[in-house]
Amino acid sequence: MKALVQRVSRASVSVNDDIVGEIGQGLVVFLGVAQGDLKEDTGYLASKVVNLRIFADETSHFALSALDVRGDILVVSQFTLLADSRKGRRPSFTEAAPPDLAEELYEFFVEQVRSTGLKVETGLFQEHMLVEIHNDGPVTILLESTMRK
Repeated sequence: MKALVQRVSRASVSVNDDIVGEIGQGLVVFLGVAQGDLKEDTGYLASKVVNLRIFADETSHFALSALDVRGDILVVSQFTLLADSRKGRRPSFTEAAPPDLAEELYEFFVEQVRSTGLKVETGLFQEHMLVEIHNDGPVTILLESTMRK
């Protein structure tokens, strides 16, 4: 499982010109679920995301977590994080989990993050989405679950 995390001043996600999720200061999390991922992977990454110290305090740009600043979280499913582009010019997505498993683990990830009390918004699973991001820094960090083989 992979999570691409971006620190943002604000962000939104739209489907068919309708905003389905919108946040202020916080994190955008693009989540890719791989074949063989388990709920344990999801719990690990959810904890890592909300506790990742990438917000500034008065002395450092990387001192506080989303929990510390009560940041919002926008979670967007993105199977393309599992792309393998080592051969040829067209990426392969064979490492991505099938949609039913991916959706189950995506929803579980969202539940885990919501359980922290932070405001959580989402995109729509398996929909074509437009994501507007005001990346703050810019700060972008790729996380992978330790459970992944």
